[in-house]
Amino acid sequence: MEFFRNHRSIFITALIVTLMLAGIGALAYHFFTDYHVSTVYVDGNTHYSDVEIKDMVMDGFLGDNSLFLSLKYKDKSIEGIPFVSKMDVTIVDNNTIRINVYEKATAGYVEFLERYMYFDKDGVVIEASDQKTHGIPMVTGLKFDHVVIYEPLPVEDKAIFESILSITQLVNKYNLSIDRIYFAPNGTVTLYFDNVKVALGLPENMDEKIMKLQYMLPELEGKSGTLRMENYTEDTKNISFDPDDN
Repeated sequence: MEFFRNHRSIFITALIVTLMLAGIGALAYHFFTDYHVSTVYVDGNTHYSDVEIKDMVMDGFLGDNSLFLSLKYKDKSIEGIPFVSKMDVTIVDNNTIRINVYEKATAGYVEFLERYMYFDKDGVVIEASDQKTHGIPMVTGLKFDHVVIYEPLPVEDKAIFESILSITQLVNKYNLSIDRIYFAPNGTVTLYFDNVKVALGLPENMDEKIMKLQYMLPELEGKSGTLRMENYTEDTKNISFDPDDN
């Protein structure tokens, strides 16, 4: 009896420690097994495939744990990944996550030294790639003699980038896919859709022009020539189309 009285506190302490360890073990088992990711949805990505985004997010230790990933990517900016400013992970259920990708506003790209130089709304080059990205137009007519990554394209008129972004956003708004935007030395704009050129004139009333354009392009499918919209307004009744000489 004396032995048990003397060691009672030790036994109680040992029991408490054992129970705590068992509880921690149970929580750890629950954490590692019940939150194992088996299904992933990816939203908001255009530059990278779903597989590439999954590989970026689910990399490293606990990269397949939904609870850990939701905490790791909560309100976190992304560095070192071109085109992406932020990604977050939400838990759909214990084994399913949704990765939301927030991409940088890419206005267009230029070709330089056999590379595609993508730039943002301020003209800052955010990526140099050997691959074209669908949905981002090539911009021609800009004059520059060098390109430095993460620095603005050295063009004389910086305001031109606002026009480029505006046009890109408008064609996306109206579900149009342009191949190229050309800026002439006098500031006029021409859009290229396959074999159809659309002369928009100076970058004014672009919303009205491109909204009208969405209804006209289907009628020009298979044709080659120039659609004259330089002087288009909402009151314009007729828009001429000059076919190319065969």
